[in-house]
Amino acid sequence: MADDSRGKMVMTSGVCKVPSGQEQHGKVFTGATRLCSRAKKTNDRQRRQRYVQKDGKCNVQHGNMRETYRYFSDLFTTLVDLKWRFNLLIFTLAYTLTWLIFGLLWWLIAYVRGDLEHRDTPDWTPCVKNLDGFITAFLFSIETETTIGYGYRVITDRCPEGITLLLIQAILGSIVNALMVGCMFVKISQPKKRAETLMFSKRAVIAPRDGRLCLMFRVGDLRNSHIVEASIRAKLIRSKQTQEGEFIPLHQTDINVGLDSGDDRLFLVSPLIICHEIDAKSPLWELSKEGLLHEQFEIVAILEGMVEATGMTCQARSSYLETEVLWGHRFMPVLTLEDGFYEVDYETFHETYEVATPACSACEFALLCEPMTPSARSPVAHLDGWPESREEGTNEAETKRLTSDEEQAKNMTSGVEGSQDWTAGCNGDISGPGCNEAEASV
Repeated sequence: MADDSRGKMVMTSGVCKVPSGQEQHGKVFTGATRLCSRAKKTNDRQRRQRYVQKDGKCNVQHGNMRETYRYFSDLFTTLVDLKWRFNLLIFTLAYTLTWLIFGLLWWLIAYVRGDLEHRDTPDWTPCVKNLDGFITAFLFSIETETTIGYGYRVITDRCPEGITLLLIQAILGSIVNALMVGCMFVKISQPKKRAETLMFSKRAVIAPRDGRLCLMFRVGDLRNSHIVEASIRAKLIRSKQTQEGEFIPLHQTDINVGLDSGDDRLFLVSPLIICHEIDAKSPLWELSKEGLLHEQFEIVAILEGMVEATGMTCQARSSYLETEVLWGHRFMPVLTLEDGFYEVDYETFHETYEVATPACSACEFALLCEPMTPSARSPVAHLDGWPESREEGTNEAETKRLTSDEEQAKNMTSGVEGSQDWTAGCNGDISGPGCNEAEASV
């Protein structure tokens, strides 16, 4: 039995079988990009490897890159992206090697001219006074490039080759200073650490808001200096198979968090709840509470803005797996009015509480809780491909079918009209099969 069991490894060129013992150390290959995974079982479900970590780091490693010379074509960015220990090492080596090379050149000039042999001759004019060996030549190189100028070792006007070398060292020394100091300044002023004080809620929630199911998560800023021109966007990442049979393991779909209405532009002074209305254009349109237990997806949230102190662009990222989306929950309030000011309690930033929420999908909920009239039939028309109007080429039989379906939908919504509790449309059962049965009847 153990020999017959097989797992699957997904590749862009097809699907291959691997022994089941390798399932927990599988890899998804996407060309030259390698997404490593190491799965563990939690609550009888396997924890999938994230595409984006909770702290915003992208869990992607690039391999088989043969054109590494491209990194050197953008040397400045390459140096800035290096870790601090490598930056300090390169910073130290750049100056030390420059001093050593030019110290050697000063020593060679003195050796070729014979200054080292005539250093005790009173009437001999050397190229550099008081240069009697490599150590003193090295010290003179440091004094020249750093413009210390102690005055003990000094170049004379009888040495044209020394004057030329002095000009070259002064120019190259300025270039090294500009490059090294520039890299260190940019690295110190990078806004990456500013993102450490931008918070995302640990969980996302799905709950009704203004009569519609919505996906929500919370963002906040711990600093008193604000993020200018803050904006938020979100992506849904999951596998997809095209009509031609092509398998896309990490297909990205936009999640509308207010792009049309301008709600994606944030005034992030206090924590805000980001809301995505699950409508007919949403990729979560057909997701129900039961379906959430079987779906596999990842929602990536991206918060961008300019740092108020420096004007540099800052980006913070986080992600939510399907196991981190709570159905039928809302976030606890964090803002209270004190004596003359508002106070934010970050202790309850991640906390949620349960609310009455139908277990059906937003698609089914729209069928149950919205009156189906010829002028308001957009969710159903989008779902089943119904025409926008009956005059657009519908024959008599199709018109009868549409009328029959409308009457059936009205019968299902009869318990909703005139009721104070909108959940009555799902038979008053927010966790039972009410919406699923309604979908089957439709």
